[in-house]
Order: sequence, then structure tokens, then C-alpha cells
Amino acid sequence: MRFARSKRGLRLKTVDSCFQDLMESRLVEETFTIDEVSEVLNGLQAVVHSEVESELINTAYTNVLLLRQLFSQAEKWYLKLQTDISELENRELLEQVAEFEKAEFTSSNKKPIIDNIKPKLAPLNEGGTAELLNKEILRLQEENEKLKSRLKTLETQATNALDEKSKLERALQDLQLDQGTQKDFIKAQDLSDLENTVAALKSEFQKTLNDQTENQKSLEENLATAKHDLLRVQEQLSMAEKELEKKFQQTAAYRNMKEILTKKNDQIKDLRKRLAKYEPED
Repeated sequence: MRFARSKRGLRLKTVDSCFQDLMESRLVEETFTIDEVSEVLNGLQAVVHSEVESELINTAYTNVLLLRQLFSQAEKWYLKLQTDISELENRELLEQVAEFEKAEFTSSNKKPIIDNIKPKLAPLNEGGTAELLNKEILRLQEENEKLKSRLKTLETQATNALDEKSKLERALQDLQLDQGTQKDFIKAQDLSDLENTVAALKSEFQKTLNDQTENQKSLEENLATAKHDLLRVQEQLSMAEKELEKKFQQTAAYRNMKEILTKKNDQIKDLRKRLAKYEPED
């Protein structure tokens, strides 16, 4: 409040000086025209507007910096702040602030009205800060003890795991040695079994090959016999066809049909000769 009051007093003095300068520099004549008065007022308006605007902007920026300091401190101590923007336009509270300022900066001993409504907050002195620090230290110490206990547990588990790993490695080596001896015996036995299996397969393959050769010869003989039988049947069929044709030619129906065909052919030849007589020459 004291800082804002001093800045406001300086700005008011600046505005007063603007009017004073105008009176000393421009109001030297007894009469002025309308245009001269308008020019003087416009110039004064521009100067006052600039001063007031500068003061409002400076006040807003100053409030932002002040709030930034408070918020930074609150964030450092993990405090949660809540604001109500609507309270900034509460006329009753604004009037109470005005009464507080008036009572605070006057020489009278009148008790401020705002004290009867809301008590002042006790500042965070060194004792309060030390208490918060002690609480934080205690919390960190407890967390540190928990981490140490967990680290010991992990170290014990890691040691047990390494011992178990060593035991397993020794057991694996012993098992590999035993398996090596067994593998040599198994390899010799497997080799003998494999040779016997190959010999059996070779014998079976040779037997199968011989059977296939005999079957092929039998099939070739059967094929040749079938070919001879086919030729004989074809020859018999040809002879039967010739015999059937010969018998058919000797029948009365065949002779009559042949005579009729001969007569028809003679008639056709006679008709062609007659037609040739009547055809015009080219």
C-alpha cells in the first residue's frame, strides 16, 4: 500500500505539472479564439492521456511481478493457492481497503475497519520456516532409511542368486562330463545301428529292383502276345467283311438294284444329250 501510494502521488504530481506548464506557456493572452482553445485542450488531453495510460500499465505490470514473487515462494514450499477474480470488483471490500489505507497513513489513532472483519495473517518467521524444513528433513530421512533397507534386501537376494548360479554352473559341468562319456558310447552304438540299417535298406532296394525287372519282362511278353492276338483278330474281321460283301452281291435284291441304277444312268446320259442340242451356242 505504501509503495502504490507513493507511485500514485508521483503520477498525480506529473498530471498537475502538465496543467501548470500549459497555464504558464499558453495562457499568456487575455482572449482566445475557439480554435485556439480547442488546440490547447487537445494538447492537454493527449499529455494527460499518455500519463494516465503509462500509470495504469505500470500498475498492472507491478502487480504481475508482485504475484510472481508470491507464486514462486508458494511453489517452492508446495503450497496450493486459490484466487477469486470476482472479489477484485467487490465494492464493499474496495471501500474497506480505502478505509484501511486512510487509517493506516493518517496521523489519527482510529482503528481500521478491516481489522474488525478479517484478522491479519501471521507472517512466516524463522520458526515457521525451520519447522517446514525439519518436516521435510524427517520425511527425507525416513525415505532414505526405507531405501537403505530395500538395498540390503536386494544385496542379500543378489548374493543368494550368485551362490545359486555357482552351484548350477558346477552341476552343469558335472552333467556335461557325464554326458560326454555317455555320448561316446551312444555314438558307437548308433554307428553300428546305422550301418545295419543301411545294409538292410540296400538289400531291400536290390530285391525291389529285381522284382521290378521281372515284372517288366513279364509285361513285355504279355504286350507282344496281345499284339499278335490283335493282328489275328483284325485279319479275321477283314475276311468276314469280304465274305459278307460277296454274299450280299449274290442276292436278288442286289442284282435288281444294280440293274435299276444302270437304267437310271443310261436315261440321265440320254437326257443330257437332248439338252445339249437345245442349248444356244456362245
